[in-house]
This record gives sequence, structure tokens and C-alpha cells, in this order.
Amino acid sequence: MISFESLIRNHAKPMNVIPTGFTPEVDENLKVRAVLFDIYGTLFISSAGDIGAAKNESSTKKNEITELCTRYAVNLPAGVLIDRFFEEIEREKKNLKEEGIEYPEVVIEKVWFRVLHIDNPGTLRQFALEYEMIVNPVYPMPGVNEILSICRQKGTFMGIISNAQFYTPHLFTSFLGHTLAELGFRRDLLFFSFEMGYGKPSVRPFAEAARTLEVEGIKRYEVLYVGNDMLKDIAPARKTGFKTALFAGDARSLNMRSGELGNETFHPDLIITDLSQIIPCLA
Repeated sequence: MISFESLIRNHAKPMNVIPTGFTPEVDENLKVRAVLFDIYGTLFISSAGDIGAAKNESSTKKNEITELCTRYAVNLPAGVLIDRFFEEIEREKKNLKEEGIEYPEVVIEKVWFRVLHIDNPGTLRQFALEYEMIVNPVYPMPGVNEILSICRQKGTFMGIISNAQFYTPHLFTSFLGHTLAELGFRRDLLFFSFEMGYGKPSVRPFAEAARTLEVEGIKRYEVLYVGNDMLKDIAPARKTGFKTALFAGDARSLNMRSGELGNETFHPDLIITDLSQIIPCLA
């Protein structure tokens, strides 16, 4: 059976960032001892970062999805498969909300099983990964290896809080050649929505990360969260007491969420257009 890394690399194509026109705003007096990152749209260029965008992107990739179905002997027209897939996601999220989960996250393999009825877990996961790589191509953000290396050298605590699925951690081994641990991420600071059962903009993973870091003597104001979405990244990080850096390096994924933040009016501590711009803030 082909590895997830091989499947990711087989689908990968180089991508360049699309400038946003934002001017960086960096406070070199700000010093932090820990950095927590979002993944899609921050550490990796992402064509379709959220469920709505992914659905729209799927409809433009019907030829590729038809070919994928043929290879896996799935006897569904691409349009029908897409509709059933997103209907199942919405159904599952509705059920989870009724159970009291405010920002529910699905387990994507379970969704695909209800759509495809493929009994082999390995085959099901391979299909799920290939579909994801078709509708949401990703590629490392410029400078990602360098910033992670500098954080390691400085002894900066590193973690991730991201909406994700089982294939997300494999992006690092596929593109950067190292596991999350080898890159310097602490296991107790990795918060993936598919493992938690809920996702951002919940403050729960941010609060849990804060408690973990406080045990290490790191105060909340000494933590920087880097993300590309004002609602899902910057708002919950700020509510937790973290410093915030809005990543405005790629027009595909920058999301200011105008009109979605209610009565909240705030400004991120930093606005960056390149990951290297947080280097002066590393204590």
C-alpha cells in the first residue's frame, strides 16, 4: 500500500503566494517565549481553507474526481459524490451540535465511509487523502523551514492549534522531510480538531495550551499565536491572553471576517506578510 507521504508528493505542485497588499506591522519590543501556529493558510499555502471554499473548489474539479472514482472503483458521478460528501458533513456537525458541541469537527474517514461504504480502512483513508489533495492543493509557505529552525535554535516552545484531519500531520513529513517532533513541536502543544472533536474558533484548545505552558513558567502574554483568520485564529487567541500575529501573506487564505466578529473590535499585535517577520519577537 502506498504511503500517505507518497500520495501527497504525487499530487503536489509548486504554489506561489498571492500578495495581499498589507503592510507589515511588527513590534520589536514584543518578546515571546512560545509560538503556536495555525497550519492551513499560515504554515502551508492552501487553496480551500474552509468547508465553503472546499465545496466550491470541488465543483471545479469534477474531471479529476471522476478519475479518482474510477481508480477506486467508486460507481458514483462526481457531482453526486460531492453533494453526498458535504451533506454528510453537515449532518454530522448538526448531530454533534445537538450533543452540545459548540464548534463540532467531523472525523473525515467516518464521513467517507457513509458515502462510499469502503470497508478497508487503508483504502478509505487513501481515497480521503487523494480527494483532499485534489480539491485543496497545499504547498509549504515560503520560509516555513527557516522559521521553525530558528525557533528550535532559540529554544522557543512551539505548538499547533489547527482545524485538521488525519492527513494534516503528514504534510510536514511529505514537504519538510521531518516529523512534527523532529521539527521542534511539543506533543503536548499539538491541538488538532479531528482529535479533539471540536475546532476553532473554540477557545478550549487555546486555554489548554495556556495551562500547559504555565506549568513551564511561560505566561500567557509570553505566547504568540500566528494565524490567517481573524475569527478562528486571532479572536480566540486574544481572548486567552496570548499575543497575536495575523498572517497576511497570501490572498487565498487571509480572512478578515468583516461583519462576523460581532461587537468585538480589536487589532492583532502584529501583522506579518512573511513568517520571518516574527523573528525579532523571539526572546
